[in-house]
Amino acid sequence: MSTLITNIAELMTQDLEHRVLKDAAMVIEGERIAWIGAAADAPAADGAVDAGGRAMLPGWVDSHSHLLFAGDRTAEFEARMAGEAYAAGGIAVTMNATRATSDFDLTRLAMGRVAEAVSQGTTYLETKTGYGLDVEHEARSARIASTIADQVTYLGAHLVPAGQDPETYTDLVCGPMLAAVRPYVQWADVFCEEGAFNAEQSRRVLMACRDAGLGLRVHGNQLGEGPGVQLAVELGAASVDHVNYLAPQDVKALAASWSGWDPATGTGHRGTVATCLPACDLSTRQPLAPARALLDAGVQVALASNCNPGTSYTSSMAFCVATAVLQMRLSVHEAVRAATYGGALALHKETGQDADGERAVGSIAVGHRADLHLLNAPSATHLAYRPGMPLTYAVWRAGVRAR
Repeated sequence: MSTLITNIAELMTQDLEHRVLKDAAMVIEGERIAWIGAAADAPAADGAVDAGGRAMLPGWVDSHSHLLFAGDRTAEFEARMAGEAYAAGGIAVTMNATRATSDFDLTRLAMGRVAEAVSQGTTYLETKTGYGLDVEHEARSARIASTIADQVTYLGAHLVPAGQDPETYTDLVCGPMLAAVRPYVQWADVFCEEGAFNAEQSRRVLMACRDAGLGLRVHGNQLGEGPGVQLAVELGAASVDHVNYLAPQDVKALAASWSGWDPATGTGHRGTVATCLPACDLSTRQPLAPARALLDAGVQVALASNCNPGTSYTSSMAFCVATAVLQMRLSVHEAVRAATYGGALALHKETGQDADGERAVGSIAVGHRADLHLLNAPSATHLAYRPGMPLTYAVWRAGVRAR
């Protein structure tokens, strides 16, 4: 079954050529994009959709979220808005609520959050464990996450639970807990920050997870300059996320990690993506991550929601894009690219046209997965021009219309 989508005023492909097509059309067959080009040249298809002169872009790729949780942290948010500094300890509040919630209710809550994200144009997302923090509950979170998200990250190293010895808990994260979650996860992460895990503990966790065959990610440099970025680059992590406080050597290390990669062809050695989380920065009143400086240095940048109950309770990637344009000095094209292709790059999903359905996401090109976001606006510029407005008109996820 093929479908022609025509009368697209602006088609922002975010492909390797950075094409923006006017008066465009595309054909999708099953889950894949089969053709793109000028509307006047469109081939016949089994069915047709009139885009009505609206703008089309790839579906958002949210490469950093925490959707498996229960409970409420509005009191913490109110205190922070009143001037209290953010600290990592609030994670324990969510841990207790999550442990006390049934499998059914935890799944229902997570599925609702995925549905919210999809309704706003997110078509591919990662989520993490990290609110169980013992073997039983981390394994449960990983199992449930694997049923509701596209990729799952193990974050047993989110916080050392109260009353536990940090070294003993790190041993648990590297041993029995890792073994319990391994069937359900593709990635491992660590909160490398003061008040969470120090550099040596973080290294132990990452190396144990790498030895177990997992890809690596790092929460780093959120609350101050620290070892997170350097550790991520040294160990070849796919991304380091937050990156609010960067020393010149951190930017240099991130840029150097991409020296063997050709952005024009998308080939060569991938470096470490710097994932910026602007909704979290605003909620925690941290300085916004220096996305402009990172891009100018040659670093590949992603934008993600960091949807979580304590510091970024939103899945709106459009909000992140608008913030990146209005406050982080990215162009609209750069911000949309970071929220689509950049997220795919951070998840190693920017390429692939395999027969088993493992297709590239984050860009619109023939053979890629048909993850599409149609705006109720004539151009993507409206995402920043009309911030906060509900601009999602239609969404296709793997070729299936989801909205």
